[in-house]
Amino acid sequence: MAVSEIRVDPVESNRDWEDFLDLPGVIYQDDPNWVPPLRKAIVQQLSPNSTFKAYGEFQPFLARCDGKPIGRIVAVINRRLIEKEGQAIGLFGYFECIHDQQVAYELLEVACQWLSEKGCVLGRGPIDLSTHINCLFLVDGFDTLPYLMMPYNPDYYPQLVEGAGWQPMKEAYAYDFPMEKLSPAFERSYRRALAAGIHFRSIRTKGQGFEEDCRALYHVFTHSFSENWSATPRSEDEFLEEARDLRQIADPALFPIAEHNGQMVGFWMGLPDYNIALRHVGGCLNAMGLLKLLWHRRKIDRARVLAVGVLPNYQQRNLALSILRRCQSSLSSPIAFKQPPT
Repeated sequence: MAVSEIRVDPVESNRDWEDFLDLPGVIYQDDPNWVPPLRKAIVQQLSPNSTFKAYGEFQPFLARCDGKPIGRIVAVINRRLIEKEGQAIGLFGYFECIHDQQVAYELLEVACQWLSEKGCVLGRGPIDLSTHINCLFLVDGFDTLPYLMMPYNPDYYPQLVEGAGWQPMKEAYAYDFPMEKLSPAFERSYRRALAAGIHFRSIRTKGQGFEEDCRALYHVFTHSFSENWSATPRSEDEFLEEARDLRQIADPALFPIAEHNGQMVGFWMGLPDYNIALRHVGGCLNAMGLLKLLWHRRKIDRARVLAVGVLPNYQQRNLALSILRRCQSSLSSPIAFKQPPT
């Protein structure tokens, strides 16, 4: 494809936004493992009223050839990340592209130019606004259905970005973990934790108890993951807003917490893998999409662990093993899923 045939322009009109949101359906149309993201969530993240706008800015771009959308990207400035790392880092995210090196190059160049004009001297990605939303490229495991809130992309994306001059920075790993039988180390850690006065229970998902648990989770989460690469702190209000959204798919059996002297000191954040049902919804929870979700969620038989957090003073006690052991004891029967997301 010749360079002159490619146009990369800011996303501005309603038509631009429709093409931006529709493009993944074209890129992944022949991929049986792709799970369309909920369209409403992407619109909310990139809306003018996004909570991200309080500490950042972004500019979506769309690549076209002969009027046909062929790629997209969002250039992002997260001022919390800049403040944390002490350097003017710009991000790119929401990257989607046909299998064409020149298109990828043009998208990344336009994003970098926008970031440079804003004073950024270093680029990093893919990160969709922040690592709390979505980040990284998948580089292996394309033959299986991705778990909930895990990155997924065509296998050629990493090569396109590296071909445009970008260098790999970090590697991340995901592990399968069967819950049927745990090694004796988990039981020993659990018994020691009980003897030391650690109390285990499931998260509360209703009323004032939910609000109290979420504020305690925010405290543990903030102190446990403050040094994670590219992670930026969230306000308590942001955290609570995200927690309220996830409450709709939470199952207390998959979300044990540990307390000591009445204070939350650790948690194991598991969620039913709704990707098994969401793959049939097409990214839209209208009346028909909701019916499909209700029907297919019966088949959910696995969970995604989003995070295991333990306060620094308790990290030498193998408390994470104890919390996992507590979770296993709650799963004496197949996972019973609650109400679907709305």
